[in-house]
Amino acid sequence: MVTSPRDRHPRHAAACALLLGALLLPLTGCGDEGRPGSAVGTSDDVPPSKPSPATASPGASPYVEPGVVDGAPHNRENNAYRRPGEMSAADEKAAEGEAARIRPVLKRLWERKKWDPDSVRAELTGKLGYEARRTSGAGKPLGGTLEVREMYGRYEEKRYVTPEGALIGLHVGDGACVTGFIQKTNYEVKTGGRFMESGCMEPLTGH
Repeated sequence: MVTSPRDRHPRHAAACALLLGALLLPLTGCGDEGRPGSAVGTSDDVPPSKPSPATASPGASPYVEPGVVDGAPHNRENNAYRRPGEMSAADEKAAEGEAARIRPVLKRLWERKKWDPDSVRAELTGKLGYEARRTSGAGKPLGGTLEVREMYGRYEEKRYVTPEGALIGLHVGDGACVTGFIQKTNYEVKTGGRFMESGCMEPLTGH
């Protein structure tokens, strides 16, 4: 049977309408994506991020030992060996008298540029009559009151060096000392109590 052009027109129009609708559908969907106020890709859907809390820097230690200026824990205990003990009034007075005898001797030695331990020891024992202090191998005192030794060594240019000069310690009474030093640049004499570990020889810093 042969159809006329009039019979084919409705079916042809319907097919064209379906094809056109299929082509327009993706375009309509793409146009909605990203549009302000749409349900897809809007900033309204993303909850605002919360700022992370600031990290607190660790503060200073709450422990500060009483009497310590720099706040270092146990500083007082660690430096106890450098603090002289107490003197009685009588021993302090006697020590001041011996210091007054020693100062002019050191002054003369310094002016003569004699500050080595042997020269200082000989002058103090010979001119002032002090007896050199003697100890046993275990460190037990065997007599004498005067100690003279070389200066403490120090680290310089990757090696230890011993500066020129002498250290002096004189035991007076039961608990007093006359301590001093003499070197190229200067000399000094002072009085004080005895040290826990070194008696009348003033200990080196940084024990």
